[in-house]
Amino acid sequence: MASWAALSPSIVEYFEGEDFYRCGYCKNESGSLSNGMWAHSLTAQDYQDLIDRGWRRSGKYVYKPVMNQTCCPQYTIRCRPLQFQPSKSHKKVLKKMLKFLAKGEISKGSCEDEPMDSTAEDTVAGDFALINKLDIRCDLKTLRDDLQESLESEEKKGKNAKKEESTELTESQRAEEKLGSGEPSPSVKVQTAPKPGKGADLTKPPCRKAKEIRKERKRLKLMQRSSAEEPQGLRAQGEPPSLIPPKAKSNVPKSLEDFIFEPLPEDASHKLEFTRFLCSSPLEAENPPDGPECGYGSFHQQYWLDGRIIAVGVIDILPHCVSSVYLYYDPDYSFLSLGVYSALREIAFTKQLHEKTSQLSYYYMGFYIHSCPKMKYKGQYRPSDLLCPETYVWVPIEQCLPSLENSKYCRFNQDPEAGDEGRSQDPDRLQVFYRKAVLPYGVYRRQRPDPREEAAVLQYASLVGQRCSERMLLFRS
Repeated sequence: MASWAALSPSIVEYFEGEDFYRCGYCKNESGSLSNGMWAHSLTAQDYQDLIDRGWRRSGKYVYKPVMNQTCCPQYTIRCRPLQFQPSKSHKKVLKKMLKFLAKGEISKGSCEDEPMDSTAEDTVAGDFALINKLDIRCDLKTLRDDLQESLESEEKKGKNAKKEESTELTESQRAEEKLGSGEPSPSVKVQTAPKPGKGADLTKPPCRKAKEIRKERKRLKLMQRSSAEEPQGLRAQGEPPSLIPPKAKSNVPKSLEDFIFEPLPEDASHKLEFTRFLCSSPLEAENPPDGPECGYGSFHQQYWLDGRIIAVGVIDILPHCVSSVYLYYDPDYSFLSLGVYSALREIAFTKQLHEKTSQLSYYYMGFYIHSCPKMKYKGQYRPSDLLCPETYVWVPIEQCLPSLENSKYCRFNQDPEAGDEGRSQDPDRLQVFYRKAVLPYGVYRRQRPDPREEAAVLQYASLVGQRCSERMLLFRS
């Protein structure tokens, strides 16, 4: 027997059997099914390994849904903060907070449960490759003036234009058209001489579609910007001015940190402050030399607005992730979408911890429940992964969603030969805490042979995996 002081302090009490109970998602009175255990204490590494096998804690109760039988399968979801970019909806929440803090403005029609926008903001960029290749020798100001005059004239005549017989341009005319528009025009036609009293006046510029006019106007603006921004002193004599505007800093999407840490004016209407401190939980506080400065454990993150606490987020800081436990907030401030805002701040906090502790690089958001519309919003924090409930490997959520549309329960790992590599392979090495003594289960079983108890212990070992079963102490009375 080994002494208690030399072992991990994790002590758990497994609840035998499986019970159906009321589901908090679909409200089925007896549809939810899970396994559970009471954690008297847990190390950060043990809990990290448990949540990587589909477990989740609520206070000191740690549970794992029976995925293929429960009414609403709950898949562990994690976000990858190092590649995270806020969506249009996320930016809306961040800007709303900034406006409220800076000017006291309150956006109308917003609420905490507003749907997330899963689509990243569209980026519209013109293709100026052809212009870059052409050997243009002209004065930029003259070209601008000619284009402006042409656009104004064409716009006046565009509404009264009529379709007439036409012939294709010659090769030289096509080249001229490409030069003027900046892009290929494979099917451009030119007006022929109309009959007397009919058709367009050829002495005036030909009428063009409104879409083409808008393209020309946009191209003109880009050239004007290029002319204003290009440093004249650096241009070689005789070299034509570039028609492609240089990349400006304003074109680079703002990062999450740009929004969160944007400085407020000195006369800001409100002041938002944050405090973080350890809180009571089964997780043992740890401060390893290679860990983050705050250490591992459970923390409260308090949100103070003008000296008044308006929200508290509970997070677990573990060796490889920040795990969000829950958030509670003052409903008077629900217009600030504090649930979304706190999640974005926690993602940014995870990136900060990663700078000191490189292996800490994920943000765990609890469970993703595809069959519950109110819980699908977690899938909007991209990129993110779902945990395969059979092999316990992480799979990008984009690969999982098609399967979830067809079935509530899915195995995400597409390799039919893959299995649970962390499964319990030697239950006799499982550690038991019995009568203040620690001993391997193989020894304990010989002292207390009980087939019913053995079935429960083997079930526990299969759920927590080999590593946790050898480190954690299974309490037996």
